Amino acid sequence: YDAVPIQSSVVLCSCPSPSMVRPQTESSAAPGVPSGGSRQGPTMDSTAAEPRPSAPSLQHTTQPPPQPRKKRPEDFKFGKILGEGSFSTVVLARELATSREYATRANSFVGTAQYVSPELLTEKSACKSSDLWALGCIIYQLVAGLPPFRAGNEYLIFQKIIKLEYDFPEKFFPKARDLVEKLLVLDATKRLGCEEMEGYSPLKAHPFFESITWENLHHQTPPKLTAYLPAMSEDDEDCYGNYDNLLSQFGCMQVSSSSSSHSLSASDAGLPQRAGSNIEQYIHDLDTNSFELDLQFSEDEKRLLLEKQASGNPWHQFVENNLILKMGPVDKRKGLFARRRQLLLTEGPHLYYVDPVNKVLKGEIPWSQELRPEAKNFKTFFVHTPNRTYYLMDPSGNAHKWCKKIQEVWRHRYQSHPDAAVQ
Repeated sequence: YDAVPIQSSVVLCSCPSPSMVRPQTESSAAPGVPSGGSRQGPTMDSTAAEPRPSAPSLQHTTQPPPQPRKKRPEDFKFGKILGEGSFSTVVLARELATSREYATRANSFVGTAQYVSPELLTEKSACKSSDLWALGCIIYQLVAGLPPFRAGNEYLIFQKIIKLEYDFPEKFFPKARDLVEKLLVLDATKRLGCEEMEGYSPLKAHPFFESITWENLHHQTPPKLTAYLPAMSEDDEDCYGNYDNLLSQFGCMQVSSSSSSHSLSASDAGLPQRAGSNIEQYIHDLDTNSFELDLQFSEDEKRLLLEKQASGNPWHQFVENNLILKMGPVDKRKGLFARRRQLLLTEGPHLYYVDPVNKVLKGEIPWSQELRPEAKNFKTFFVHTPNRTYYLMDPSGNAHKWCKKIQEVWRHRYQSHPDAAVQ
């Protein structure tokens, strides 16, 4: 719901999240909301700015659709993200107080398991205070990157919700933690913001929202969110990604003399094609799971390298028969959580990441001309894409080598063959 002091009517725009509400005076609707990536701001103030419209929207909540949806971070996207396009569907909604049937509770549920309130599981009914529980889950996820209640299936998630089994990762903002603890309360009458706890005024006055001016919220421009990776140890440091500066710097970059002769074919590099040559000269092993290839090989040598990879590299099965140019373990971060992945940079180009324990392909970082690597320190680097920033940490401390190789492949793909399509 949008944060506007409109009592009688609001506009429900037809967008991927049907519970999004926007002021009737605006003439634009939401384009597709990009998925993935952390929603956390670089400071607690900018993090607080993301859920800030939910408090007054819960206070001025309206008659819901027949099957009310639980609120999720995806349902709260504001500012410029929602500022383009045109309405395709407009619905006038009445205030909650005008509907006696929904004045105290709703009996149907459609939503995401991670945000279900405990009373819906135990009493089979939801109340207005259930939205405060969902708000606590949203704030937790905005800060940490993952919802508070996580398990292998919905049944186990529900068991954790009923038992209030969750914990806070390190580096969780203290004020945000205090607010979450006051919202994620099993007793619906004890949640900050409910009628039994003096209403929404104490919620809006919480220190987490101290930088927010509620009176003119609908006129404010949301703070710009930049890529953020909080430090995980005393030896590490907080990292901030400046994507705008990176774009301008990347556009002006010149190919260095050391890399200008690198290519994926002998014709570009000016090397003779020598069938049966020593391909080991191109392979730089770091350990059993990490290596990097020089890009000076001929087509015949590429064929030999691919044969060697197919017969002896356990990661070959995940790369669709593409030659691996660099691989190694990384910690793929999402908010305050990290998972170990095997990162595979291949021709094409492609960037695959694999679960090294279960040997399962988990995903691929999408390549485009807008892709940008950014090294922050020895271990940490970002990979910026149009819809998401991937936060990666190299445990060996060679983040700059990853960025250098990605840049090298990027140059070959887009500077040597600017009109070619990604394979």
